[in-house]
Amino acid sequence: PRKRLDIALGPRYEVGESSSAAAARLARGFRADYGFVATMDREIMRDLEREVGYGITDSWDEIVETLQGVPVSTDTELGGYVREFETRVRQDTDEIYMRLDNEQTERQLLADASDLVHCEVMSLRTTVLGQMSEIRELQAADHRRQTVILELLRIDHRRSTKILELRTAL
Repeated sequence: PRKRLDIALGPRYEVGESSSAAAARLARGFRADYGFVATMDREIMRDLEREVGYGITDSWDEIVETLQGVPVSTDTELGGYVREFETRVRQDTDEIYMRLDNEQTERQLLADASDLVHCEVMSLRTTVLGQMSEIRELQAADHRRQTVILELLRIDHRRSTKILELRTAL
């Protein structure tokens, strides 16, 4: 009573052991069994319109059935479905491109605004640096004037002292 891993490809196919189950059973060495590939190829060639598994069928019929709920019966109906599908795809594509274009325009506007602000910041920075340099120059000039005023006050004090000495000596 050995457990087996089986795969069924559809209701008309026989259930058989997969290569995974055979590989899992191997105890001596590693030996790949690809025999199932040839078997599947033969089955596919025999029945082209079969269900592959996982509910996968002819996708075009599936699309048309989804759109209309009824299988296509004539070429005229099919042409109508194709035109309708093409129109929907074109409308969706146009809408996507319009949204993309709007986003790119918005992004460009934001980038332009950012560039403008950057230029203004650089201009203000240059102005501030110039004003700071001018402030330093004015501070240095003020310091020189303060020094001159102090020297003049000292000279005035000495002169006042000498005048007092001369008055007292007289």
